[in-house]
Amino acid sequence: MLTHIHPKIPMRNKEITRNFYINSLDFEEIGAVDFNEYLMIKEDQIELHFFLFESINPLENYGQVYIRTDGIESLYEDFLRKQIDIHPNGKLQEKPWGQK
Repeated sequence: MLTHIHPKIPMRNKEITRNFYINSLDFEEIGAVDFNEYLMIKEDQIELHFFLFESINPLENYGQVYIRTDGIESLYEDFLRKQIDIHPNGKLQEKPWGQK
């Protein structure tokens, strides 16, 4: 039976990625070795892996990862309190397909 997924996501800069996820989103770095071109982070049951891809163009990359939560209202308020940039289309609202 499948229980977890740990996506590998491209990153252009390891330090910027690390700082955002750890200092802004409260993830913690995991792994016994600090690889130059790889980053592993975790928060609750969510684990994300990043690999260095300096030349990736975010405007041409359609990759996405959805992270589900059972407390979207408090998470959203936490992001606002921390002044984390939220996409202009990212206002908290019920979507026609039932997602908030």
